[in-house]
Amino acid sequence: MGGTQASGTRIRGGRNGRGGLGSTLSGLAVAIGFVLFLGGFVWGALVYQPYTVPTDSMVPTVNPGNRVLAQRIDGAEVRRGDVVVFRDAMWSDSPMVKRVVAIGGDTVSCCGKGGRLTVNGKELDESYLAPAQNDAAAVAAGTASGTPFEVKVPEGNLFLLGDRRGASLDSRAHLTEAGQGTVPRSTVTARVDALAWPSMKMLDPARTYADLPGGVSQPGPLLLQVTAVVAGAALVVLGAAYGPLARLLGRGRRERSGGR
Repeated sequence: MGGTQASGTRIRGGRNGRGGLGSTLSGLAVAIGFVLFLGGFVWGALVYQPYTVPTDSMVPTVNPGNRVLAQRIDGAEVRRGDVVVFRDAMWSDSPMVKRVVAIGGDTVSCCGKGGRLTVNGKELDESYLAPAQNDAAAVAAGTASGTPFEVKVPEGNLFLLGDRRGASLDSRAHLTEAGQGTVPRSTVTARVDALAWPSMKMLDPARTYADLPGGVSQPGPLLLQVTAVVAGAALVVLGAAYGPLARLLGRGRRERSGGR
């Protein structure tokens, strides 16, 4: 009898031990999950600012009414090809979204022999532009812009255009003003990294500028933040489900043992 009782004690102790370890691990998973989930959200809120784009000047990259996520950056970080949020009193009282096509020291013009935009004499293959049928003004001239221009961008300034050239009030509309339509880097508050609504999509880097000095910007930490949030949520759900699942499995084993 003593041997049987000792054996039963060991069995019960082992079962409790396994249960205690499982509870500890599930609690740890929930704790880590909360840290990742909340940390990802807080990190994202600190780094990114949501904006709603009201106009069609950036079609097809950004459509009217789209909600975008823009990474808060300093104007000094801006590179060619970036889609930026900026505010300039000479343009509008509201934030605007345009693409940077030239930076300080560049000579930007339209149009080259192929009807394309040129930066420092290099013709750009702007694959992000609106389809021809949506850009009547540019199509009528057979070029990347219905308005011809050539501008030497002052140091510390940016030349900005919309992707739908035929419907965008951009640097071309301010060519006669001081700076020939350029804006200071200091007016930039953020760089658009992704569309958030109605669909979630990262903006592709404008590779057409990659061979120019300085290259193109790399995506911000948005994907890492989203991964942290999703992984955190999964850990919380799995950790919280351990207890009910363990009890359910234990009840099933007891019922089967009782039946025998």
